[in-house]
Amino acid sequence: MIALFRESFTHALMITGFVFVMMLVIEYLNVLTQGVWQSGLRGSRWRQYLLASLLGATPGCLGAFAVVSLYSHRVVSLGALVAAMIATSGDESFVMLSMIPGTAGFVFLLLLLVGLVAGVLTDKLLGEKVAKWATIGHELDLHEEEVCDCFPRGQIVKQWKDCSLSRGTLVLVLSLFIFGLLAGYLGPPAWNWVRISLLLTSGVGLFIVATVPDHFLETHLWEHVAKNHVPRIFLWTFGALLIMHVMVDQLQLTGWMQENRLLMLLAACIVGLVPESGPHLVFLTLYTQGAVPFSVLIASSIVQDGHGMLPLLADSRTSFITVKAINLAVGLLIGFTGYLIGW
Repeated sequence: MIALFRESFTHALMITGFVFVMMLVIEYLNVLTQGVWQSGLRGSRWRQYLLASLLGATPGCLGAFAVVSLYSHRVVSLGALVAAMIATSGDESFVMLSMIPGTAGFVFLLLLLVGLVAGVLTDKLLGEKVAKWATIGHELDLHEEEVCDCFPRGQIVKQWKDCSLSRGTLVLVLSLFIFGLLAGYLGPPAWNWVRISLLLTSGVGLFIVATVPDHFLETHLWEHVAKNHVPRIFLWTFGALLIMHVMVDQLQLTGWMQENRLLMLLAACIVGLVPESGPHLVFLTLYTQGAVPFSVLIASSIVQDGHGMLPLLADSRTSFITVKAINLAVGLLIGFTGYLIGW
C-alpha cells in the first residue's frame, strides 16, 4: 500500500508540475497580448461559433471565462456559449496532455467539432427565446487598464535584490522540479520526448518567474495560478490516481467496469455536471488503465467544463441550467453513439 501511495504521489507531482508550468505560459501570453484573442468574437454568428469553440478548446479556463463574460453582456449567443463549454475541458486538458498526449489531440478536435454542431443547433432550436436570460454580470479580469511590461530589462536585477517571498518560492519549486526531472525522480524513467518536453517547458516557466515584474508575478502567477489552481489540481490528481489504483489493482474492478460500460457512461456524464475542475480526472485515469472505453472519456469531456461555468452560475442560474442540460444531452448522445460503434 505504501508503494501504491508513493507511486500515486510521484505521478501526481509530475502532472501538477506540468500543469503549473503550462498555466504560467498561458497567463504570460494572455497578459502579453492584453487579451487580444477575445476581440474576434464580435461579429457574425458563425464567427462566434468558431472562435468560441477555439477559445473553449484552449487548455485552461481563461477562454471559457471570456465566452461567459461576453454572453453575460449579450455579445455572443447561447449557441456560442454551448459550443465553448462543450469544447472546453478546463484544467483537465493540461492533465490529458500530460497523461495521454496522443489521444488528447484527437479529443480536443472532436470536442471542437461537436461544440460547433451543438452551438448551431442550439440557436436554431431555441433562437432568441433565451436571449433575455443573459444579464449584466461577470467581467473577465484581464487588467486591460494596465500596460504590463512582461520583461522589464532594467528592473530584473533590482527585483532580485528585493526578491519577494512569492518569487523565491516559485523559483525554488521550479528548480526542484527540474532537478527531479534531470535526476530521474520525476517523469518517464528513460529520456524520451515526454521527458524532454517537460524539461523544456519547465525551463520556460522558470524564465517567466525569474523575469516578470512583481505585480504580474503576485497577481497572475502567485495569486491566480499557484495559490488558486495548483493545490486543487494536485489533490484531485493524487486522489484520482489513488482511487484508480485501488479500484483497478486492489479491488480488481476492471472486469466489472468493462462489463458495465453503459453504467460507467451514465456516471461519467452525471459527474460531469459538477462545475469544478477535478472529478473528470477519475474517468481520465481509469481510461488510461483500460478500465473504461473511449466513449466514457469523450462523454465526460463533453459534459464537464472545469469551473468555466461558475461565473455564469452567479449571473444567471437559468442559463447555467440550460447549458448544463444541453451539454448532458449531447454527452449522452455522443457517448452512446461511441459505445454502439465500439469506442
